[in-house]
Amino acid sequence: MSQSLQTFPHWGRKIIAIGRNYAEHAKELGNAVPTAPFFFLKPTSSYALSSANMPTIEVPKGTNVHHEVELAVVIDKPGRDITAHSAMSHVGGYALAIDATARDLQDAAKKAGKPWSTAKGFDTFTPIGDLIPTGMIPDPNNLTLWLKVNGELKQNGPTSDMLFKIPQLIEYVSSITTLERGDVILTGTPAGVGKMSPGDVVDCGVKTTGASADLFRMQFRVVERPGFGVFGTGRV
Repeated sequence: MSQSLQTFPHWGRKIIAIGRNYAEHAKELGNAVPTAPFFFLKPTSSYALSSANMPTIEVPKGTNVHHEVELAVVIDKPGRDITAHSAMSHVGGYALAIDATARDLQDAAKKAGKPWSTAKGFDTFTPIGDLIPTGMIPDPNNLTLWLKVNGELKQNGPTSDMLFKIPQLIEYVSSITTLERGDVILTGTPAGVGKMSPGDVVDCGVKTTGASADLFRMQFRVVERPGFGVFGTGRV
């Protein structure tokens, strides 16, 4: 018996994160606006569940961690070389997510021509909400993503601003790697990314554009990363 898609963070194998899929976000970081999709991978160990008893985002010692609120696409039907025309039949639902980023580590990696894995892959660096069934989102291009830090609105942008829409993303990614059931595609973030510090409270949500009520919202506390490793505080 196949596992329930509702529990995808516990057994899904890949987090595929699309870079610079909103033009204004690319510009705010001084990056060129891409003419084709590109992506990087995040470990599934970076998931932080909004349903946890006390959901937290851990800030590694000495880093500048930014929030990037995103719409996650959850794959149900696996496939390789999927066409854009058939792509949406592979989608089993959506989720609200944050792609947390150690911006200083990412900038250093970019300058050195190295991968972003460290900057993107820390534990708790992919906060994620519950599965939102496709029936609740008939048009994923008609959503608004928002994020607040300590009650102050930081990000508020429509998914209609995506440079590459979900069918194009699925077609491109599946031309490189097989998409498996439970895989997640993070579709990019609108402008307004910024710093999260220990002690902050981060709230975010997704709603149909123009609606007053959110389809889903979640809250995370920001804390210091505990432990005795290189990026830990030296205490548990």
